[in-house]
Amino acid sequence: MEKLFYRPKDAATVLGMSRTAVFRLIRSGELRSIKHNGYRLIPGAALLDYARALETQASKEVA
Repeated sequence: MEKLFYRPKDAATVLGMSRTAVFRLIRSGELRSIKHNGYRLIPGAALLDYARALETQASKEVA
């Protein structure tokens, strides 16, 4: 089963970026996250949404 939530460190690995970059994306609102019992969690769907947004942005820049 695919993970439903990722900690920022794990999300950074999945996205191929640093943990600091993930927190920057969260602060800017580009990457959705929730806080639960003091933990920052990023839904797996939010990672997919962010990847799709990057692809859309990249295709607009090429055109």
